[in-house]
Amino acid sequence: MKLFLLPAGLLVAAACHADIDPANFDTSVKPQDDFYEYAVGGWLKKAVIPADHAGYGSGYEVYDRNQAILHGIVVKAAAAKDPGFIEKLVGDFYYSGMDTVTVESVGVGPLRGEFDRIAAIRSPSDLPGEVGHLQRVGVGVCLNFGSEQDPKDSNMVIAGMGQGGLGLPDRDYYLRDDDASKKLREKYVAHVAKMLGLAGDSPADAQAEANSIMGLETALARGSKSAADLRDPVANYHRIALADLAKLSPHFDWNPFFTGVGLDAPASLDVNQPEFVQALDAQVAAAPIADWRAYLRWHLIHDNARYLSSPFVDENFAFFGTVLNGTPTMRNRSERVLVVIDEDIGEALGQLYVAQAFPPEAKARMLALVLNIKAALRERIQKLEWMDEATRAAALVKLDAMGIKIGYPDKWIDYSTLVIDRGPYVLNVLRANEFATKRDLAKIGKPVDRTEWQMTPPTVNAYYDPPMNEIVFPAGFLQPPFFDASADDAVNYGAVGAVIGHEMTHGFDDNGRQYDAKGNLRDWWSPESEKRFNERAAAIIKQFNGYVAAGGIHVNGELTQGENIADLGGLKLSFTALKKVLSGHPQGKIGGFTPEQRFFLSFANDWREKDRPESEQLQVNTDPHSPSRFRVNGPLSNLDEFAAAFDVPEGAPMRRPAAERVSIW
Repeated sequence: MKLFLLPAGLLVAAACHADIDPANFDTSVKPQDDFYEYAVGGWLKKAVIPADHAGYGSGYEVYDRNQAILHGIVVKAAAAKDPGFIEKLVGDFYYSGMDTVTVESVGVGPLRGEFDRIAAIRSPSDLPGEVGHLQRVGVGVCLNFGSEQDPKDSNMVIAGMGQGGLGLPDRDYYLRDDDASKKLREKYVAHVAKMLGLAGDSPADAQAEANSIMGLETALARGSKSAADLRDPVANYHRIALADLAKLSPHFDWNPFFTGVGLDAPASLDVNQPEFVQALDAQVAAAPIADWRAYLRWHLIHDNARYLSSPFVDENFAFFGTVLNGTPTMRNRSERVLVVIDEDIGEALGQLYVAQAFPPEAKARMLALVLNIKAALRERIQKLEWMDEATRAAALVKLDAMGIKIGYPDKWIDYSTLVIDRGPYVLNVLRANEFATKRDLAKIGKPVDRTEWQMTPPTVNAYYDPPMNEIVFPAGFLQPPFFDASADDAVNYGAVGAVIGHEMTHGFDDNGRQYDAKGNLRDWWSPESEKRFNERAAAIIKQFNGYVAAGGIHVNGELTQGENIADLGGLKLSFTALKKVLSGHPQGKIGGFTPEQRFFLSFANDWREKDRPESEQLQVNTDPHSPSRFRVNGPLSNLDEFAAAFDVPEGAPMRRPAAERVSIW
């Protein structure tokens, strides 16, 4: 799944409309020198990151306004005298999360039964069943397991497993040898020891266990692929028979694992990274069982720390919020509980949200934008100079088959079997996790349900899903400044239009292009067209490798190439669509700017963001999206359309040399 953006936090709400605000400009900077600074530099100078935020910007504004709407919804649901089923589900979950008297009094008590199960492990043969059970209740130990759409048969759902089981954000955090990484690992081990101590271990035992956990996780990290390598869908697909999985990992008995997770053993499954399964198996054989018990206890605590009493919540935030993201203060409890409700029963909460925040006329205008930009991509494909006719024909078939989802699902998840009450908060979370696991595993062996969504309606994000060959825009994202049904065309095409084009382009980026019109992982490219595409993609990689983020860390052009290709393509497509709209309805200047200039200013305004250095470093290390400054200046410096709009001369910083300009889609 290709995400558009992943906001790391919130901010205080700003004006609820989309327009070009001159106060955001820094007119001491010329557009030809640094367009991002020109367009939003004034805002950057004034913006102050709130203490409970990792950053501050447009995405945070939308998120915060959505949170305000959701807060009103859940408070009303919790107080309702005679609520309907959905209102009661949401209201009871919110009540339990806000019931700090119960949360503080029970502490870690609700997890005692889970701790006892882990303590009962006496040999490696006991391990797989408990790993499966923990995964069933949402604890991500050892590996990732669940259903997946078969990349080679997109109409069917199969079982799949891949690397996982780490406490730090990415395998490279365990493997880098620089001083900063070593210090971070020391802080992580100290954090693990503190959390185990809060759960009742003596300081000496907790420290020894934390050291053994770091050893186990480091071994798993060594067997893991890099984030960039995970982008290759062919290299990460290995459908094998269950008997072959047993040969791959002879020390890990998969039958009790499947029983524990709640699934009849499948005849075959996709082992995304066989090398990782071998690394896991080696540790099952080599590591003392006491180390495994410590590892499982740690992940049980780690994955549920947000729902426990204050000492756990505070220590969890001290490391993952402050050390990793640089955020000094936690968000208030109500906001944190809302996040959990959206994660766990988001389509229940979403039903109440869309009734209030996404009217039918907004959906209609959004659909018109999508269809216009889809037409622009069709026109662009028909004229591509580097693509041969056979590949072009297949690309057009794929584009025509691309699905469109806007706002919210046509069919909602049925929560009728999920029990949510006003008892301990963490138990509601565990039951919601088990409900989600059961629902996910029930899909295996069945046809794909193409009505399903991978994001909840209030989500501030959008995505393209390669196996589904569809673009999806949740209602939570379709808010100002990203989308405003009352805004002029130039603003909307520069904002949400660029996102629509971005998501469509993902169907033809380095990853998405490997899937055909039906979503099957199949090579439909001629060798010559593939060669020409790869040459252009290599130029994007080289361009972004040259950008330097906070802490002197270079952007990883290989990791971010798909998003960078989509940003470039999305801008070009949306601008083309805008010009076609304007050709029938010419528009003069507004606020002193032509429609073309307003388009690019709107695009830059969408990406205004100020991040803490730690947060930006985390993004560069783990996120396939480049930092905002480069997402603006990077693609714009390749576009002739931008240069024409702002009279950018050859040789200017915002005008890449002709021989280096990249144009793909």
